[in-house]
Amino acid sequence: MKFTDGFWLKKKGVSIHSPAEVRDFVINEKSIILYAPVTRISNRGQTLQGPMLTIEISSPCSDIIRVVSRHFIKKIIKQPEFELNYSKGFVPEIFDEEGQLVLKSGKTSVRVNKKDFSISFYYEDRLLTGSGTGQMGYITTENSGVYMREQLDLSIGECVYGLGERFSAFVKNGQSIDIWNEDGGTSSEQSYKNIPFYITNRGYGVFVNHPEKVSFEVASEAVSRTQFSVPGEKLDYFVIGGSDLKEVIHNYTALTGRPALPPAWSFGLWLTTSFTTNYDEDTVSAFVDGMAQRDIPLRVFHFDCFWMKEYEWCNFEWDREVFPDPRNMLKRLKEKGLKICVWINPYISQKSRLFEEAVENGYLLKLEDGEAWQWDLWQPGMGIVDFTNPAACKWYGDKLEALIDMGVDCFKTDFGERIPTDVVYHNGADPLKMHNFYTYLYNRAVYEVLVKRLGKEEAVLFARSATAGSQKFPVHWGGDCVSRYESMGESLRGGLSLCMSGFGFWSHDISGFENTASPDLYKRWSGFGLLSTHSRLHGSSSYRVPWLFDEEAVDVVRYFSKLKCSIMPYLFGTACNTAETGIPAMRPMILEFDRDRACDYLDAQYMLGDSLLVAPVFNPEGRVDYYLPGGIWTNFITNQQVTGGTWRYEKHDFMSLPLMARPNSIIAAGNNENVPDYDYLDGTVLHVFEPGENEPASATIYSVKGKPKGTVQVLRNGDQVSVAVSGLKNYSIIMRNINHICDLKGAAFEANSMGSKLVPLEGAHNITFKIV
Repeated sequence: MKFTDGFWLKKKGVSIHSPAEVRDFVINEKSIILYAPVTRISNRGQTLQGPMLTIEISSPCSDIIRVVSRHFIKKIIKQPEFELNYSKGFVPEIFDEEGQLVLKSGKTSVRVNKKDFSISFYYEDRLLTGSGTGQMGYITTENSGVYMREQLDLSIGECVYGLGERFSAFVKNGQSIDIWNEDGGTSSEQSYKNIPFYITNRGYGVFVNHPEKVSFEVASEAVSRTQFSVPGEKLDYFVIGGSDLKEVIHNYTALTGRPALPPAWSFGLWLTTSFTTNYDEDTVSAFVDGMAQRDIPLRVFHFDCFWMKEYEWCNFEWDREVFPDPRNMLKRLKEKGLKICVWINPYISQKSRLFEEAVENGYLLKLEDGEAWQWDLWQPGMGIVDFTNPAACKWYGDKLEALIDMGVDCFKTDFGERIPTDVVYHNGADPLKMHNFYTYLYNRAVYEVLVKRLGKEEAVLFARSATAGSQKFPVHWGGDCVSRYESMGESLRGGLSLCMSGFGFWSHDISGFENTASPDLYKRWSGFGLLSTHSRLHGSSSYRVPWLFDEEAVDVVRYFSKLKCSIMPYLFGTACNTAETGIPAMRPMILEFDRDRACDYLDAQYMLGDSLLVAPVFNPEGRVDYYLPGGIWTNFITNQQVTGGTWRYEKHDFMSLPLMARPNSIIAAGNNENVPDYDYLDGTVLHVFEPGENEPASATIYSVKGKPKGTVQVLRNGDQVSVAVSGLKNYSIIMRNINHICDLKGAAFEANSMGSKLVPLEGAHNITFKIV
């Protein structure tokens, strides 16, 4: 929200009151409380009037600093609040120095200038950002109430990322963004997943601790500042430091929650019925059998909306006219090696048999007069489940448990964005704060049912809406995209923005949801989709099986599905690291190469884990331009070596794209290309790329249940290379593009088209050789 008319003037009816000095302060064990009048006090008479801001600076855990600015102090805390993790017993260091107050948390500190009010944030001695004269403020307006505002400095060349899954430009500078969940597709400024957290290439993040609408002006109203404002008398935000962008996200997800680890099977290919298509068991079986006959690995089958009877969503009952024997149908599908997903949402149609039951028991959101809130958008006369009511959560969960008993393995938790603000919640929650937060309670309720019934190792969602903390309930997908190359690019930008907002896993509708893709778009999007963490063929009014596009589409989906299954030891290891550290599995280039300024704006390529670069092809001709950071990179598919530090201009057929292995990296591949979940520790092939001089390379190979079991370390010293492996059996090593070795100890050697293949001698765990 903008309050000024240019840099010098305020909008009509707007008054901005900013702290002028620190008149008094109190130092407690864990915080500093500042009393900052909005005028400089030169005589006692000026103390007789306000406003005066009360500002508390504290630290909940190392390298995170919290700033709470208040005008009037309200004792009643309106629910909900984000669920945050504080370090028990953590105490920051506080210093009262001449002219300034300092609070130090780990290597991150804040310095408060007492005389001319300003606050500056540092990581060690590196200035991150700050708020000076006239930036923090209490704002009154003639017509729209009161607000609290902060403006944090942006440096020259500083780029802002994150703020949720946003389909606009990846770098947020110049944008006005409201944190307000809406169902707007991928082709507008609206977002299903609004997260009040941003991160910059200067090496810090800012989390605004407000579930309600937060308005951001990112280098827009004031072009050298990021502004955020909220209605009311209080503003609460955190500045998060770190040695690099990865550590910033690590610290942020320590505060708001780490992404849970999805089960290994969920990384395989998902196929759906599509949305409004006609289907029955014969249709489903034809799709499943067709994939098997064409040797396309399929791991999950998803039933979209019309598994339930029309006008009755959600009643959680199969439409018996179409699926007369659902239990045995699911049994037959599972016997073919499939997991089952069904579509749900938090809405109850008036025609659903559950509606009266929900109304009678108070399970739906209500109007002030006690009647159930209803409208006709999406389902006629529908109401919305009130997840602040524990009894409603149990009632809803019982319906899901019945489906799990029938054979359902996971749920697509659709919707949750269009949540009204003129309602009353069971727990008295503020409906304005609940608009965004509703999705957290909705998805948590469903996720907890899966954990309860199937165990945490098996729990996974396919969710559309989100708020801060929702990363704990993966996986999230990008919503309704159009079958166009431009929408393919929109989807990727949205995913990269979400992954810069603390989310670890992300998917999208391969070939687009709306309309039907051309065969070339279907094939290009398939390569991209099967090199995302999660992969789903889904659409609106037409089926998405590849043979309906052309025979080459079958080959493309088969090839990339098998490729993904084969690199699951690497990909699942990346996922385990994500669950442990919060660092996303799909990473914008700037996250992995934050010292390479050429990566600041890159939004058409990404890193899949720390070692594989993916550059999707966004046109039918196969042209792709992408940037490679320095070093010698290798195309994992073609084995072509390329020197980085420059832009590449290439042309690829449908069976290829730039999938570039990073120098000095190890990619663990498996012995199974037909399913994503198998024994990653038996028959592993370790692909080693361009070992660096005295730069150790290492990899951890996790079991399919997410436990670290195998390790490999590679070290090159001149022409001698040593490899140490533990925890693997029947493994082999391919030194990619190293074709000539000698003085081999510990393994047999054979040259192949990719390089040198080393097969360890029986019992050998250490291998040494010289490069000729």
